Amino acid sequence: MTELTPLARLGLLLLRPGMLVVAAPAFGSGFAPPPVKIGLVLILALALMPAATLPETIAPAAIALIALRETLIGLAIALSVRIVIVAAELAGHMAGFQLGFSYASLVDPLSGARNNVLSATYGLIALFVFLAIDAHHEMLRALASSYQVLPIGVGAGVGGAAGGAAGAGDLPVAIARLLGMVFLVGVQLAAPVVLVLVIVEIALGLMARSMPALNLMVTAAPVRLLVGLIALAATLPLIPPVVRAAITPALELAARLAAAFR
Repeated sequence: MTELTPLARLGLLLLRPGMLVVAAPAFGSGFAPPPVKIGLVLILALALMPAATLPETIAPAAIALIALRETLIGLAIALSVRIVIVAAELAGHMAGFQLGFSYASLVDPLSGARNNVLSATYGLIALFVFLAIDAHHEMLRALASSYQVLPIGVGAGVGGAAGGAAGAGDLPVAIARLLGMVFLVGVQLAAPVVLVLVIVEIALGLMARSMPALNLMVTAAPVRLLVGLIALAATLPLIPPVVRAAITPALELAARLAAAFR
């Protein structure tokens, strides 16, 4: 066993809040300047120090495993907001594809990927709702309580092995439910616009069959865009309630995913 130096203890304490800042859009993610993210990680680590129980001694061979465990726990907590944002972006992708916005794409600062304009709009609305209802404070509380439920360095030994076996069985279920929630929330957000546009496509198809002389290659696109924008404007107020209802289950699923690494 080796006694941990103060610097090594601080390094272990930085891992969970570091993953939260790196992976959660509400805390900077990929669009905040690196000095801001480094300062925020240090502030969070110092604030969480009273809640964290740091081991006095540790086996040298176990340091890498404990660091990996801390990283995975922080990433699991950060996924609670990430899956809600990704679900909203998926809804924007589906609605934007039907509207024809997929031709004009831009680099989304939240994910770094090339998303269409509507996908970025849905993602930003979901992020604003997340901040407006103080869900980022709930994430910080979950991070602080994780040090009580999942202390640093605990997980080895007989009891830890039994808990690890149980956690290994819970991990695929938690991941499957997280992915399922992305598609569920995304379909809920995009369904009204997509349904209206499907009806428009059916109507245009019937018109094309009944009036072959009508040049739908020219007239269909403006009609589709106009009806789609009207449907989009009518359904935008529905996004905040859906996102608000999805945040609590997302936090619970993220907690279950983090508990799989006990």
